[in-house]
Amino acid sequence: MPSPAHIRTTVASIVDQPDDLRELRNFHKALADVNRLRMVQRLAGGPATVGELIDFVGLSQPLVSWHISRLKAAGVVETRRSGREVLCQLRTDVFGDIARRERRLLGVGSPGMDETIPAPTPSSIRAEAH
Repeated sequence: MPSPAHIRTTVASIVDQPDDLRELRNFHKALADVNRLRMVQRLAGGPATVGELIDFVGLSQPLVSWHISRLKAAGVVETRRSGREVLCQLRTDVFGDIARRERRLLGVGSPGMDETIPAPTPSSIRAEAH
């Protein structure tokens, strides 16, 4: 007999999930892997071939291509073929677009809210802890 937790998980997966929330989930899941984050860091410096990404992250070609496909499906990366090479480029605009849509969909912040959030300082962290 399945456990109550398994039943809840099954029911939750059957429930119709809004497309816009599913898109946010896919974006965050694509960035929830250290190797993909490393690729994003590298691509923030400019376009790179799959071969250059292989050298940068130290993974096999099939694995790098799989990671690129996850980033591409989430709209983070664009690719184009140039002869035998595949060139990958970061879509930097997607980060601001997702942040705005996420605030709107989740109901946090206001539409005119400043895009920049100051990084916490050691004194503000200590003040929050007390």
